[in-house]
Amino acid sequence: MRVLVLSDTHAPRRWKGIPEGLRGPLARADVILHAGDVCTPEALDDLAAYAPVHVVLGNNDGPAVAAWGAPETLELVLAGVRVAMIHDSGARQGRGRRMRRRFPDADLVVYGHSHIPYDGVDDGLHLFNPGSPTDRRRQPVGTYGEFDVADGLVVRHEILPLPG
Repeated sequence: MRVLVLSDTHAPRRWKGIPEGLRGPLARADVILHAGDVCTPEALDDLAAYAPVHVVLGNNDGPAVAAWGAPETLELVLAGVRVAMIHDSGARQGRGRRMRRRFPDADLVVYGHSHIPYDGVDDGLHLFNPGSPTDRRRQPVGTYGEFDVADGLVVRHEILPLPG
């Protein structure tokens, strides 16, 4: 199962529609995760035309995104992998320990908020922040994430630059 991961798209201020460079990756996705700060449900509708979307509320998301179906946190199982999602995972220091307490059964925690891409293990827990494809802040390029899951394992995971 191919999972495409987004966060911090900030529509319509930054996300004016699906960036051309994301159309191919979205077409290959089996499921889309959005780690918050989507800002408008219309952006989620656009993504849902490609694959099922799971989203959590970000600090810039309002009642319309909540009504679309975004909770504060989300836990789901994808091809046997237990994935947890939250927008703001807090300070970098102690993040793995904090996320393990919050999501004790998770194999992987997807988060956003910082716009800083991260794919690594902290305190024995795989943490994954795709960065932002549209609001890169101090990052050199916009980014998104992908991972493949099969038989209870994450078999591929990477942060990718937004094709140009």
